Amino acid sequence: MSHISLQPLSSSIRGVSISISASKTSLSFSFLRFSFRSTRIRAMASHVIGYPRMGPKRELKFALESFWDGKSSAEELQKVAAELRASIWKQMADAGIKYIPSNTFSYYDQVLDTTAMLGAVPPRYSWNGGEIGFDVYFSMARGNASVPAMEMTKWFDTNYHYIVPELGPDVKFSYASHKVIEEYKEAKAMGVDTVPVLVGPVSYLLLSKPAKGVAKSFSLLSLIDKIIPVYKQVVAELKAVGATWIQFDEPTLVKDLDSHQLQTFTHAYSELESSLSGLNVLIETYFADVPAETYKTITSLKAVTGFGFDLVRGTKTLDLIKGGFPSGKYLFAGVVDGRNIWANDLASSLTNLQTLESIVGKDKVVVSTSCSLLHTAVDLVNETKLDTEIKSWLAFAAQKVVEVNALAKALSGQKDEAYFSANAAAQASRKSSPRVTNEAVQKAAAALKGSDHRRATNVSARLDAQQKKLNLPILPTTTIGSFPQTMDLRRVRREYKAKKISEDVYVMAMKEEINKVVKLQEELDIDVLVHGEPERNDMVEYFGEQLSGFAFTVNGWVQSYGSRCVKPPIIYGDVSRPKAMTVFWSSMAQNMTKRPMKGMLTGPVTILNWSFVRNDQPRFETCYQIALAIKDEVEDLEKAGINVIQIDEAALREGLPLRKSEQDFYLKWAVHSFRITNCGVQDTTQIHTHMCYSNFNDIIHSIIDMDADVITIENSRSDEKLLSVFREGVKYGAGIGPGVYDIHSPRIPSTEEIADRINKMLAVLESNILWVNPDCGLKTRKYTEVKPALSNMVAAAKLLRSQLASAK
Repeated sequence: MSHISLQPLSSSIRGVSISISASKTSLSFSFLRFSFRSTRIRAMASHVIGYPRMGPKRELKFALESFWDGKSSAEELQKVAAELRASIWKQMADAGIKYIPSNTFSYYDQVLDTTAMLGAVPPRYSWNGGEIGFDVYFSMARGNASVPAMEMTKWFDTNYHYIVPELGPDVKFSYASHKVIEEYKEAKAMGVDTVPVLVGPVSYLLLSKPAKGVAKSFSLLSLIDKIIPVYKQVVAELKAVGATWIQFDEPTLVKDLDSHQLQTFTHAYSELESSLSGLNVLIETYFADVPAETYKTITSLKAVTGFGFDLVRGTKTLDLIKGGFPSGKYLFAGVVDGRNIWANDLASSLTNLQTLESIVGKDKVVVSTSCSLLHTAVDLVNETKLDTEIKSWLAFAAQKVVEVNALAKALSGQKDEAYFSANAAAQASRKSSPRVTNEAVQKAAAALKGSDHRRATNVSARLDAQQKKLNLPILPTTTIGSFPQTMDLRRVRREYKAKKISEDVYVMAMKEEINKVVKLQEELDIDVLVHGEPERNDMVEYFGEQLSGFAFTVNGWVQSYGSRCVKPPIIYGDVSRPKAMTVFWSSMAQNMTKRPMKGMLTGPVTILNWSFVRNDQPRFETCYQIALAIKDEVEDLEKAGINVIQIDEAALREGLPLRKSEQDFYLKWAVHSFRITNCGVQDTTQIHTHMCYSNFNDIIHSIIDMDADVITIENSRSDEKLLSVFREGVKYGAGIGPGVYDIHSPRIPSTEEIADRINKMLAVLESNILWVNPDCGLKTRKYTEVKPALSNMVAAAKLLRSQLASAK
């Protein structure tokens, strides 16, 4: 592939002529004629931290996947990206936002963009310097035929994933991607003066990991003086092209940092101070309260003009501000929730803003979002099928931009009375609506709080009983649940939903697909089968559609990683299960084979964490309600003869609060919720759970406390980091399947490579508890990748079985 610059198309708006750096030829196309003669009376003090980049109809997703499949060119991908960026900047400018962000757009992930900017490319990608192109960039994100991708993990406590930088003492940083400059210039050519956004240097290092072969004890912060020169170059170039503000995202500041980490932070911004002279500098934090010591440290930084705080999840930060705020500095007050889809209570927010203004000073409060709007759906306008009453309670990213500006106008004395009045009516309607409350559900959930739910016998006794019933070989093989979702399959689901085909035709199509998946697994000689989940759109949405208290969108997509988007359901009321949800399909699949068939469920904590959750009651109360609904389903599956039931808790770690003081309470109710789901089953029913893409080492004792019989867990992209907890002496008596290959990459691992991984696991885990499985579900892969990968996986398990038998 030719060298393609990651920098955006350079554009001059008025026609519009677009030149593309990827080729000598230039490509022209016309945007809508953008006019920025806005209806604003004057620019209000309003700010948005970041905005979704996939597009209102997932335009970037389809452009990326078309490019990756070789069906479209780099130029075509860049054209879609440029149109999306232009429309976002125009939307914010037209809404009256004063501080509009740039460089929050990404082709994959903003941390990976920073890695590219710093030239911190791991050696395995054979980058030879120069501007980093799509080939190297996407290889780091997705792997390629010869080398694996970089690790991917959760971005703090969200369902967004970032690509983890791999650093060591020998890394040579160099300014290798000018994307931030080009995007600033691109917006400026449209008449929009933006605030360029960078991942701050300290957070970048704290979000990194030691590269392979580098001692785990290596201090990543020791690299601060090596990366600061690159940041200085970027800042100098931004000043040269006319930037007046710059935003450093430093979200790690909300964590419990030690004194050394805080000193590094002070050091970094002191080093940058002379470079930043003449620029307005915003340090942005989000997702939680800033600890008192951290608040003191950052508010004393000389080079900084403004400080951004999340005042939705970080309500205690208000007390710190009341205790003192540096004179003459700006407070970027994050009062509009970037993590949820509920309309802002404007009256309440305005009261808080007026209080802040009295402390900070008039004209020093900037109304902002609590975090980037990346974590919310794009535009409510595209929801034509949503119930009118429920729709009136909601605000997606586009509506939140309007809320931010409405609050800024009201704060400056230009309150839109009609807008505030409609908002108050919607708030009142939500509080009083009978569809929100179900008394029986409330009582049942309340009764759970003081109790403890556990299975009657311990896990080793249960595993013995299960082995007698299931008669599995040593190192049993299984998959995580889903099989590839082909275009035909999606079409059938779509047609059934649109009532274009009858239920009989739909059921027959699903039955054929399940039969195909069962036969394939039998041919591959997998031990515990799955039905492949052809009837499911998404592991949370599918269940939400069958539970009461949930609402759904058509275009409420949110980016999870790369081009992958999820469509979180909206939990607006009390949750219950009107009827069985999966028993029909699981029973059908079990009747097709003599091998054990797993019943597949999503656990209560994951349904909670991967939904937009009601904010009018504590999260644990909603979780207990979901747990009771899943408990009913588990018991119905058991009655139907399903002896292995997997209750996925992929998002258990993700929901862990960022502050240590809040973690114990969360883990207690999250683990309790899981145990509620299966405490009533017999010893012979084997309960599995699955977790992925998180750092589990710090919650291993909670995982043990979940008391599942078998846990399958992501492991391959993180260099077996998970295994280190067992090396360090944690005893785990239940079954465990650390993933043996990465399903988020198209790469097919060899039998030898998988066998090598299993051997590493056998060095720290007993062979009688080890399972062999991929990292995650196979939904996003193609059968041409899945068949050989699973074939090699089974071959590796058999090879190890024979070696273990010989050793005896």
